[in-house]
This record gives sequence, structure tokens and C-alpha cells, in this order.
Amino acid sequence: MEKPNNSGIAKQLRNSETEAEKFLWTLLRAKKLNGVKFRRQAPIGVYVVDFVSFEKKLIIEIDGGQHSAEKNKEYDGIRTRWLESQGFRVIRFWNNDISQNIDGVITRITEVLDVHPLPSALSHQGRGN
Repeated sequence: MEKPNNSGIAKQLRNSETEAEKFLWTLLRAKKLNGVKFRRQAPIGVYVVDFVSFEKKLIIEIDGGQHSAEKNKEYDGIRTRWLESQGFRVIRFWNNDISQNIDGVITRITEVLDVHPLPSALSHQGRGN
């Protein structure tokens, strides 16, 4: 099977980031958070993730309201399970978490960076998990 080339899509997404993604990126870029390197809009398999630390195997997704629609929840679940099967931990935040509770978001990311549970033990029920 050929490896998909998502670099063009990733570049488009970097050029059309949401305000929440732009703001979080200012806090993650250049190893600002605990010295951990993150990439934004990075291709992994057939998917492009919002933020990823390959070193820590952590993916951070920022979701807008469209992710609450049932068909999108199902897609997100499939996507998350596949990413976890590749050894990544996936945590999700809503856009308004970034704008209204950035301290809580950074605290949660820091906690996850400090603890490295296996992805199979994770809950898929809520955001930030």
C-alpha cells in the first residue's frame, strides 16, 4: 500500500488555522512547554493531526462545534483508535477551552506529558482525556 502524501493538506491547514489553534501554537512552538518539541498540522498515516510530539507520542486535537455532530463523533472515534493503535496518546479540547481556560488546558497537557499511560487504557468519553 502506498503511503499517502498529506503534506499538501497539512500545509493548507497550517495556513487556515483557527484562532484557538493559533493561540495554542504560540504556547507550544519552539519547545516552550517543558522543552517538548511539537509540530502542527502534521501528517500521520492518512490523517493530519493538529499538534503532535513524536518524542512523547502525544497528539493534541482542538475541536470546533462540528465535532459534536454524531457522524463526526464516529469519525473522530475511528481516527483516535487508529492513532492510539500506532502508539500515540490523543487528547482533545474544545475551541472554547483554549479561549476561556488556557491555564487548565496547559495544566492538562503538562500532566499528560508527565504521566505516559498506555493508549488502550484511555477513556474516549470526554475532552481532555
